Amino acid sequence: MIIKKAELETVCGVTSRFPDHDQPEIAFAGKSNVGKSSLINALMNRKSLARTSGQPGKTQTVNFYHINDAVYFVDLPGYGYARASEEVKAQWGRMIERYLKNAPMLKCVFLLVDIRHEASENDRLMYQWILSNGYHPVIIATKVDKLKRSQIAKQVRLVRESIGLEKEGILFPFSALTKQGREEIWQYVENILADSGQSDR
Repeated sequence: MIIKKAELETVCGVTSRFPDHDQPEIAFAGKSNVGKSSLINALMNRKSLARTSGQPGKTQTVNFYHINDAVYFVDLPGYGYARASEEVKAQWGRMIERYLKNAPMLKCVFLLVDIRHEASENDRLMYQWILSNGYHPVIIATKVDKLKRSQIAKQVRLVRESIGLEKEGILFPFSALTKQGREEIWQYVENILADSGQSDR
């Protein structure tokens, strides 16, 4: 997809109403330092549209990015940030749950996991939570540039097995640094948009 327009359109906090529109949404979930903002920026060929931070847990809202006036990328709050209070963690969880249960235009959830490690307990819980809400999350295994090429296949198997990915489940290895996986992820998104009648080639 050629990105002609990309903007942060709506930011929703704990009590905010989510936007009401008729365009498909693609959501991004993952723990607080897994690289969601870096992935969104890479997909949109922007350096800083989604704000990255050295401080985990920065995304405390649900952020709606409008792409080409045709689709929304929805950045969900990062989970698992140890230094956040239990109350704040609970608020983030409720926001994610409220979004998943009230998103009629949501077409896909990408769940990001660090390829260097087996999936955490929080990753496994989030995976099962997304499944329980009626979606089949697509796993994006981030930070693949941190591995030697010979390690990738082994780590992909580890992530698949440790998160409990369904046999037919989809996993894309990805690097924000080298852009490995970017084209495959975009092709998947474009297929979703084509099925929704929103393709923008």
